[in-house]
Amino acid sequence: MTGPVLSPGAAQLAHLLFEWLGIAIGVQLYRWQRRRAGQPAMLERGSFGVVIGCILGAAIGNKAVFWIEMPQLWAGTAVDWRVLASGQSIVGGLLGGLIGVEVAKKLTGITRSTGDQFILPLVAGTVVGRVGCFLAGLHDGTYGVATALPWGMDFGDGVPRHPTQLYDMLVVLALGAALWHWRRPLARQSGLAFKLYLSGYLLWRLLVDGIKPLPYDYGFGLSGIQLVCIVALLCYLPALIGQCRAHRLPAAS
Repeated sequence: MTGPVLSPGAAQLAHLLFEWLGIAIGVQLYRWQRRRAGQPAMLERGSFGVVIGCILGAAIGNKAVFWIEMPQLWAGTAVDWRVLASGQSIVGGLLGGLIGVEVAKKLTGITRSTGDQFILPLVAGTVVGRVGCFLAGLHDGTYGVATALPWGMDFGDGVPRHPTQLYDMLVVLALGAALWHWRRPLARQSGLAFKLYLSGYLLWRLLVDGIKPLPYDYGFGLSGIQLVCIVALLCYLPALIGQCRAHRLPAAS
């Protein structure tokens, strides 16, 4: 199968367009959910700090995990700052946003869980953003390794590859659909749905990044993103397991 083959300029434009479209859709969905729940607007007291914490945390995590994934970019004397500044990581954005929100909640005295309202925006934003990754093809570092499977895609170099961008879209949609199916029982434990989403996505990335080109080997064939996923899961799973034990899921209605 033949995948998208764009020029470097067109690939960069497509990636940027769908990236910002995904962010815009995610923000609007988050606002819609808050209005539907009768909660304060994003810029009102009680919400503004959480929003700022999410944005700053996601921005920092986005870059930090990319730099962990590509430490070789810092090597040598001719560091390409444009590449360092443009690189991004969904895993980093998720974890950074989570940390930023929790810090903001501590500073503002918010004790309620706020994560569940981020699931729908994250699903939509990730799917739309991955369209840009797919269109960018070989100009983006999210494609897979060579494969003989019939759905392997040639992005212009004559090598059929795993379309891991499409895999990511399908898994995120499936994860979102499963959580939507169980939304009523999950709603009895505030924050449980988000913990399931984040843990599920981290586990998925730990697996799927094993069929992507390895930019830097941290040992045992693990990439920087896989290493971050392992550390994050070890830190996060105890809270998820504890909450799941306290909440047995009845049959969805």
